[in-house]
Amino acid sequence: MDRTVFQPEGRLLHTAENQRRCAGPAALREAFMEGAVLEGRVLRCDAAHDLHVELGCMRGLIPRAEGAIGVAEGRVRDIALISRVNKPVSFIITGFTQTAEGEPLALLSRRRVQEACLRDYIAALSPGDVIPATVTHLEGFGAFCDVGAGVSALLPIDSISVSRIPHPGARFTQGQQILAVVREIDADRRITLTHKELLGTWEENAALMETGETVPGIVRSVESYGVFVELTPNLAGLAERAEGVRAGDHAAVYIKSMLPQKMKIKLILVDAFAAEYPPAPPHYFIRQGHIDRWCYSPPGCGRKIESVF
Repeated sequence: MDRTVFQPEGRLLHTAENQRRCAGPAALREAFMEGAVLEGRVLRCDAAHDLHVELGCMRGLIPRAEGAIGVAEGRVRDIALISRVNKPVSFIITGFTQTAEGEPLALLSRRRVQEACLRDYIAALSPGDVIPATVTHLEGFGAFCDVGAGVSALLPIDSISVSRIPHPGARFTQGQQILAVVREIDADRRITLTHKELLGTWEENAALMETGETVPGIVRSVESYGVFVELTPNLAGLAERAEGVRAGDHAAVYIKSMLPQKMKIKLILVDAFAAEYPPAPPHYFIRQGHIDRWCYSPPGCGRKIESVF
């Protein structure tokens, strides 16, 4: 099966090819014969935890056991099915039947697409590969991401950015499309991701601003010796303490000096205030391919921060 069909769920739904294959009964039967991966929106999850899917020209049904890998064996809870209501799901057509009212009904399997995704796509990935992902839900310890057909991967909070954040919600929103790097795939096919390597080195981020500029930032911590202000997700500077400043405040800071050999930026805090701004979209310095080694630290810096895959 073509690896390009194993996209995070939702990315095939509005494509011309998906719409063509759902345009009528004949097109659906062609998709059935070819084993094509399609997407449709889940309309409801009934009392038996079967998923009812909108296909355009007819309705589709994903029986509970076909809803996800591990559901039939009891390794995955039914919440994994319930939570798909009103969202897109990937599936193949396994056959056709009729409803009790005599209406045509397509029988679908999401589980088989996930199995093919693991076999034909995930198994071929290596640590360091850059892949697309969609944030599905956020926990204090990290973000869970769909990396293909609803197959889940964990992006730990300390791998999201170099700048420390209190919660993944400070960086991402649910449903956000991102890029990530494969960090590990263990023997049980559990996938761990990382993200900070795509957000640029110290030098790349420092090059976005100049000494003498006043720029926006976010206060990430207030220490006895100063205030750490995040300038970009992979770059922070230190300002002197000021009364009333709290972690999470937005700020305006004057860039006093940059010291690459020490990876330090000295700031003057112009203003700090409470505000509810949504997380900015990530700016990626790497968007595709493979990373063997990534070094955040500038040349000549005594402190080395790097990732080796």
